[in-house]
Amino acid sequence: MTFLETFRRDWLSNIRGDVLAGIVVALALIPEAIGFSAIAGVDPKVGLYASFCIAMIISVTGGRPAMISAATAATAVLMVTLVRDHGLQYLLAATILAGVIQVGAGLARIGYVMRFVSRSVLTGFVNALAILIFMAQLPELVGMPWQTYAMIGLGLAIIYLFPRVTKAVPSPLVCIIVLTILTMIIKVDVRTVADLGELPSTLPVFLLPNVPFTFETLMIILPYSIGVAAVGLLESLLTASIVDQMTDTKSDKNREAVGQGIANFITGFLGGMAGCAMIGQSVINVRSGGRGRLSTFTAGAVLFFLLMVLGDWVGIIPMPALVAIMIMVSIGTFNWSSLNDLRKHPRRSSLVMLATVIVVVGTHNLALGVGVGVLLSGIFFAWKVAQFFRVTSALSADGRERDYFVEGQVFFASSETFLNALDFKEPIERVRIDVSKAHIWDLTGVGAIDTAVLKFRREGVSVELVGMNEASATIMDKLAVHDQPGALERVLGH
Repeated sequence: MTFLETFRRDWLSNIRGDVLAGIVVALALIPEAIGFSAIAGVDPKVGLYASFCIAMIISVTGGRPAMISAATAATAVLMVTLVRDHGLQYLLAATILAGVIQVGAGLARIGYVMRFVSRSVLTGFVNALAILIFMAQLPELVGMPWQTYAMIGLGLAIIYLFPRVTKAVPSPLVCIIVLTILTMIIKVDVRTVADLGELPSTLPVFLLPNVPFTFETLMIILPYSIGVAAVGLLESLLTASIVDQMTDTKSDKNREAVGQGIANFITGFLGGMAGCAMIGQSVINVRSGGRGRLSTFTAGAVLFFLLMVLGDWVGIIPMPALVAIMIMVSIGTFNWSSLNDLRKHPRRSSLVMLATVIVVVGTHNLALGVGVGVLLSGIFFAWKVAQFFRVTSALSADGRERDYFVEGQVFFASSETFLNALDFKEPIERVRIDVSKAHIWDLTGVGAIDTAVLKFRREGVSVELVGMNEASATIMDKLAVHDQPGALERVLGH
């Protein structure tokens, strides 16, 4: 596909849908960015600057069209201690360094790690995000006057019923317009966007962070930058996979990593905090009709316009309208079929999904939850593979030789089974270990072969390995020690 064809597909193929979806997302980004700024302990404008900068930059540099990136809670929570102990300028420096790390990770093709994230982990991640999105709305739901609940109910009715009238205009946008007008006309006593904090009214300025350019400064910000880069990439790549499924299209995960890094790098110079992909806003964008890069760019551009030109009007938007939209996102994001799948899917897969949800919701740490899910998936996979391993044997007619036949994968989870199947005390003269139907995978597998050979030799038994495939022979030649001087003492401790 030529550059011109790619440009038309990503930017011009869905102009109307992308623009309308971008407007909806821009309005939904405002309370989120303000809230995330509060989490990090910085002025609201830091999160708002970051949101429109990252969205506009990532629309060009990213690898997943229609995905929304901005300031997020996942990265904000990692910056709390840095801001408290060292101040805003160190936050900006850490944001720039995080961007550099992410660019390096993308160039190192970090996107391929998504191959190791199972479907169960991805489902758990999605469900946990849906729960967290709903929980984030609780401050606007608990202890509020009845008018708030009535307006949220009206907002949800508009969101779900208006598409039956027409889908020409995204129903979340209609929800915001109708509830805002209603608030102005009948003077409903509800919280508005202006109640969250002061909106910026000046352009961001490109400046170097005011920090000493020393090794000590690097050591202060490096741990935070690594954490932000890792969490940001993880959430972005997982969100990209979700948008891939929603739109039935593919994305370039490595380009996305580089794009996220470029966006954070530039944003740090413009006074913004680090960010990453946002699953909630991405779902809003896709469900509102966004499909191309234009939708992401529009979200950032409209947010910029709203803040700089229409700040006073934005301030009167009632929070119930935005809460209704986020509840819709929460309901739409949750994989409801996964509840029924708990009875049908293998127990180990369900356990991985539930563990991911529980850890993410319990800690509000997406990276930790996904890490636990991936770890459990790996353990269960290794256990399952180890079940297909067996060792059989046959004794020669004269009782002087025994052939062992190894079938399956020789690695850390099966090495003990392999060694337990061998009789090192049997009074024979020769042993032949046939691995023609086996594969040796890792250092533990090589160590098991070494141990077997040396134990037989210690008993005065001659050992021969036969049938080894090329890959197994390569790792054995590189790591095996049973033919090296002193191997018996080193391996067996005698």
